[in-house]
Amino acid sequence: MFSARVPSAGDERVLKVRDLTRLARGVLEGSFPSVIVEGEVSNFKRHMPSGHLYFTLKDEEAQVRCVMWRSDAAKVRFEVGDGMKVIVKGRVSLYEPRGDFQLYAVTLMPAGQGALQLAFEQLMKKLEEEGLFAEDRKREIPEFPSRIGVVTSLEGAAVRDIISIINRRFPVVEVVIYPVKVQGEGASEEISRAIRDFNTLSNVDVLIVGRGGGSLEDLWAFNEEVVARSIFESAIPVISAVGHQVDFTIADFVADVRAATPSAAAEIVVPDGQEVIAGIKSDVRNIGRLVEQKIYGLTLELDKLSHHYALQQPSSLVDQKSQLVDELTRRLETENQHFMDATFQKLKAVESHLNALSPSAVLRRGYAFVESNAGIVSSVGDIEAGENATIHLHDGTLESQITGKSERLAEHE
Repeated sequence: MFSARVPSAGDERVLKVRDLTRLARGVLEGSFPSVIVEGEVSNFKRHMPSGHLYFTLKDEEAQVRCVMWRSDAAKVRFEVGDGMKVIVKGRVSLYEPRGDFQLYAVTLMPAGQGALQLAFEQLMKKLEEEGLFAEDRKREIPEFPSRIGVVTSLEGAAVRDIISIINRRFPVVEVVIYPVKVQGEGASEEISRAIRDFNTLSNVDVLIVGRGGGSLEDLWAFNEEVVARSIFESAIPVISAVGHQVDFTIADFVADVRAATPSAAAEIVVPDGQEVIAGIKSDVRNIGRLVEQKIYGLTLELDKLSHHYALQQPSSLVDQKSQLVDELTRRLETENQHFMDATFQKLKAVESHLNALSPSAVLRRGYAFVESNAGIVSSVGDIEAGENATIHLHDGTLESQITGKSERLAEHE
């Protein structure tokens, strides 16, 4: 800490601005080494990439600038924002380059509410808005899993209860334990990594993620965003089994199924083997009764058929069907002949109509057409005087020479 002699009233020594700010800083830091201040946050900013927090703490009559270094800011569990009432613990100092009176925050707590509870509510709201709790995305737990993954601590009763209950209820299933820390620093990262590793290996059918009961602080790893997102992104169905029946964590809301306790998760994840065997035996008995009923019904049907007329007089039935075939054949031949006659008449009518429209029929009615060396003459302009022309009649042709031509002017007007 900078220390300097404070000038007396009669001291006329001229101070530099630097000296003055350092004197003031020394007085402030010496007088207020630790203070706790309550106020409202405004002008909040998280500086990137440093991670330091800058904000103003104010009340109805005054305000003070605040700074919180990244190392302290990393310990704040909730999201800070403008308008939030907070309690700040820190030290008072002076930022010499600007001469600003500042409060350097060490801890930050929401006023009137626990930090963890506020952080829980904030993250709940955020993840719910993103759809992580949506029921329509939750998957079914397999009825008969062959391998079950368990993410929990090897210490405590939770893991022993899970293994014991699963072995008692359905001993043919295999249980794979992934030991992790379930509280304290780094616990959430270990839990998240275990879930991701199981998904990478894809060697289990369902996951149980949890621990025994405890305080909100003890269970906090299961309220961390990194765990929630790992559960959400898991391709393997997840059963959350955290704490006691009254405990709820964010992992419970994201998981496909929430079990009230680790023991309850073991009850959910596998069926009761004795009940399955009893069900199979009951099904076998029911199938036996159904088969007997079916055989009895078929026996009655066979007896009924054995007395049917067709089986008593089969040759008579064949004769009747043979006669019916003959009648149907004659009917088909008659209808086919009628169809052929009608079609022939239609074809004759079409042929007569086409003949009447043919070029040879038109020539027989006294018409002719003229052909020059260039082709068919359809206009006076297609041939010139002196050219040879062939006149086609219905019974031959005439060779001629054009000695003159005239045009009907009325057709060109």
